[in-house]
Amino acid sequence: MRRLFLHIALLLCIGLSWTACQEERVSTDPSLRLRFSADSVFFDTVFNQIGSSTRHIMVYNPNKNALRISNVTLQGTYFRINLDGENDLNRLHDIEIYGGDSLYLFIRVMVDEQTPVLAVDTIRFFVNGNEQDIALEAYGLQVHPIRTKEGKTEKESITFRTDSSYLIYDTLVVSGTTRIEAGATLYMHRNASLHLYGGLQAIGTQDNPIRILGDRTDQLFNKVPYRVASGQWGGIYLYQPKEAEQHINSLNYVDILSGNVGLRCQSESPDNMAHLVLSNSRIHNHAMYGIVLENTDADIWNTEISNCASYCIYLDGGRQNLTHNTIASFFGWPNSNLNIHNVSREDVAAVYVNNLSKESAPTILTMRNCIVTGIRQNNIVVATPLPDYYEGSFIANYLRADSLPDAFSKDNVYASDSDTVFVNTHYKYKEYIYYDFRLDSVSPARKIGEPIGEGLPWSTDRQGLPRTGKRPDAGCYEWTSKTSHEP
Repeated sequence: MRRLFLHIALLLCIGLSWTACQEERVSTDPSLRLRFSADSVFFDTVFNQIGSSTRHIMVYNPNKNALRISNVTLQGTYFRINLDGENDLNRLHDIEIYGGDSLYLFIRVMVDEQTPVLAVDTIRFFVNGNEQDIALEAYGLQVHPIRTKEGKTEKESITFRTDSSYLIYDTLVVSGTTRIEAGATLYMHRNASLHLYGGLQAIGTQDNPIRILGDRTDQLFNKVPYRVASGQWGGIYLYQPKEAEQHINSLNYVDILSGNVGLRCQSESPDNMAHLVLSNSRIHNHAMYGIVLENTDADIWNTEISNCASYCIYLDGGRQNLTHNTIASFFGWPNSNLNIHNVSREDVAAVYVNNLSKESAPTILTMRNCIVTGIRQNNIVVATPLPDYYEGSFIANYLRADSLPDAFSKDNVYASDSDTVFVNTHYKYKEYIYYDFRLDSVSPARKIGEPIGEGLPWSTDRQGLPRTGKRPDAGCYEWTSKTSHEP
């Protein structure tokens, strides 16, 4: 009996060994094919001389028998591939892949000055007389890089031209005037910042806005582009030197997105005040502050300042006039079901007015026809020693805040927990629903503003819609039934 069991065990071992050999035998059956985790790869904007991030695809052999990839080809020169550790196309032949096994395929794209706007190619696998393809696509963008080995670029003055793109690698310091023409785009590398001492003139238009944003144009992962992640670059810093002639910083239709600090404007002395004019712009998704004004006189209208981990607006010295702005503080959890930010949200008000500092000029804020709201119950703090004598005023705003003293506020509408103010205050990445701070049809911010006189620059909203009727909507957007929106 024992001998019988030994014979059976031996036969089983032989059988299993023979089966394993059969499964590892390379099949030439033309009906057997590879399977890919994706049959196409798309690279969004790729800068010349820089290259893209690396994408990967899994190459599977779902069959029992091994297959031999006789050859792998690319037609053009824009893309680079690495299959199973080999990146030399001349050596990508006769590659065996066992049954049930897989290989990693890595793909990058390199563009140069000769690359067309749309670069296309095909990775072609030849197996048992069959051709199997993976389609490749990339948009190439010619950018003007600004960089030095020292990590800081210094200029007496600089102009960023219309319909051109620039890639700023590190700190750019400009002692004279900085001009950004309509339609220009500034891509900021990690930790890159602008330090401007001679005034900024950034005049975009509704049809040709100026854009300042991070240089990552790829995706964090599926359905999550880098442009929705905060803290990708440093910030924009505007200085008024103590002894220099006073200059005006003017920004119109400028989108400043996803840095650490959107815009910080400051004077070295309250006796020589900086001046900022900001209109029709969007300062959104910053890992620290949206706007910081220190000893700065400012006129701001038709501008969205939204989703900053700390203050959306911090004021310390100067006279500021805010008219028809939307200030919305819904950064991070619980209004995002994905941690797309590099920092946690601070429990601070959306707007902080510091009128207590003895080293700064008085801070006198006039806010009219604005929206200030967010996750917190109280989104405005006016820190002043004697509220009854505060010189600022809050008139005809929609506010999610504690009631402001009657001495400097009137005709404001205060939020209730049941209010639906905006189209959307959440980010849901699976559905790709992004924040949209235009007014909902039932928004309590509609038709509560003070009447607008003729010829004023905010007689139309940020989208160019006219503000008509006796009471315009508060905020930078008039209500409209159109709902298309880009993050």
